[in-house]
Amino acid sequence: MVEEKSPASFDNLNKELEALNPEVAAMEAAKKGAKKAAVGVRKPAKKKVKVVLSKGKRKTAVARARLTTGNGLITVNNVDVNLMKPKEVRELILEPVRLSDKTAEIIRDSDVKIVVYGGGASGQAQAARTALAKVLADEKTSSYSESIKRTFMDYDRSLLVDDVRLVEPKKFLGPKARARFQKSYR
Repeated sequence: MVEEKSPASFDNLNKELEALNPEVAAMEAAKKGAKKAAVGVRKPAKKKVKVVLSKGKRKTAVARARLTTGNGLITVNNVDVNLMKPKEVRELILEPVRLSDKTAEIIRDSDVKIVVYGGGASGQAQAARTALAKVLADEKTSSYSESIKRTFMDYDRSLLVDDVRLVEPKKFLGPKARARFQKSYR
């Protein structure tokens, strides 16, 4: 014969469980009064992270850079910039960092993630270089952002100003934009 448990016996079991394990009791109470607890209890505030965003363009390549607090890691399309080949491309991208001690100091305390799309290898490298320089110049917590901008402008204007030059479109009657097909008289 099967014994049927009364609701009173379940209450006794719950009280015994609470006495044995207070964590289980807390979970049970949370299940019962989840709606009531949600109204009065505030979630802990998320830690604010400083983020600086910027964009750089060259030919048809577009680079977006994001600077956050970190430990000096620079990535381009999820690849560490120090692993990029050829060496010339890597040096071109890191030019704004190596230009002054102030920019190197900012990078030491930050992570920069650059996403580049469109164009070729050289255009992407130049776009990433511009985006990195703009992020470093716009970094507000440094007390010398104006001197960084001035240094960039004195060195090379294309660090802070996008290069808008594009390839001229091809025309009819020729193989390229200006060149014409050869003509034979014999």
